[in-house]
Amino acid sequence: MKIAVATAAGVIHNIEVDSQIELENLKALIESETEIPPADQILSYHGQELTDPKKTLEQYGVIENDMLLLTKKPSQIIPRDGAPEIELMRQQILNEPQISGRLLQNQPELFNAAFNGPAQFAALFRQMDQRSRQQINIHNADPLNIEGQRRIEEEIRMQNVEKNWQTALERIPQFFARVVMLYIDIEVNGHPIKAFVDSGAQSTIMSPQCAEKCGLMRLIDQRYEGLAIGAGTAKIVGRVHYIEAEIHAGNLLLECSFLIMEGSEDVLFGLDMLMCHQACIDLKRKALIINDVAIPFLAEHELPERARMRVQDNNLQNANSNATSTNTQAESSATSSTTVIPPVSSNSSPPPASQSQYPEEHIMTLTSMGIPRDEAIRLLDATNGNVDAAASLFFSLST
Repeated sequence: MKIAVATAAGVIHNIEVDSQIELENLKALIESETEIPPADQILSYHGQELTDPKKTLEQYGVIENDMLLLTKKPSQIIPRDGAPEIELMRQQILNEPQISGRLLQNQPELFNAAFNGPAQFAALFRQMDQRSRQQINIHNADPLNIEGQRRIEEEIRMQNVEKNWQTALERIPQFFARVVMLYIDIEVNGHPIKAFVDSGAQSTIMSPQCAEKCGLMRLIDQRYEGLAIGAGTAKIVGRVHYIEAEIHAGNLLLECSFLIMEGSEDVLFGLDMLMCHQACIDLKRKALIINDVAIPFLAEHELPERARMRVQDNNLQNANSNATSTNTQAESSATSSTTVIPPVSSNSSPPPASQSQYPEEHIMTLTSMGIPRDEAIRLLDATNGNVDAAASLFFSLST
């Protein structure tokens, strides 16, 4: 069966094991994956530490696709100044990314001292501890001091935050691990592609570079040239109306239609493609289901280089930075809640809504489809007066 082992740094190791494997043998297997000696491994399952080396995974209740949390025991190094508890704290900072991340955010001076050696860390720690005791004494002398009350309130709040964080780490360690984006292997005109599956994108897109490699440049309809506006902007070169993509994993041929857009993934399967083929993103099976065929999502080491996420620190600043960088990647900025604006000819200004250079019956044909008159004229401007192309453009933007 397959299980996942998540480290404190957020790295997930997918391991194939037998349900009858004993804990001591599992730790030996984990050592080959993480280079952490079994004696230094602390394995937890649903918040409970696994301690009996002779118990099997089945006896511990671990089943297919379960996740174990792996932490490393801190090194027991006693410095010469006789302060083993302070050195133990320093080792925890060095070895536990969660602790070092919070310390970097809240007390960067102490964080830097931890990496500068035990003597400097111990001296600074004692200095800060003495300062804290002085503040406590001042508060005890005057319990109604406003500043002291605020400090106590903040300390209580941080204790609650810390307790909440510990609960989350024990109960739902998956949320501290990296999330691998969903990719599948496809082939277009004999060219292998790793396609990004994104149900949050309105349209299915392909980059001009990928279109050139696949020999599709001759099929691009430049009447669909425009601008994609979302969290950012990107130029739409045109559309390839029909092409077949081959998926070897399920021996499928998918009928596809691509917007050719700059700054995007090689191929991004958007909501239009998923709805067209009535696809199901099955996260339990880790596969995209089309026509009852399971197309497995790629493992992290199989992803394109740019799609591999960096190990996330658990301090708030880095978490926010990672979320921002994920949302501002080219594929998301140009396709999430995308609005496509066809360009207006730069040679002349468009005529007023009440007047038009196009026959009135052409405009009426579009308005009878529910298209506002002003929008109908804009679409005719973008398609050089071609009614069918204007209607097709409108409905492609509406899907």
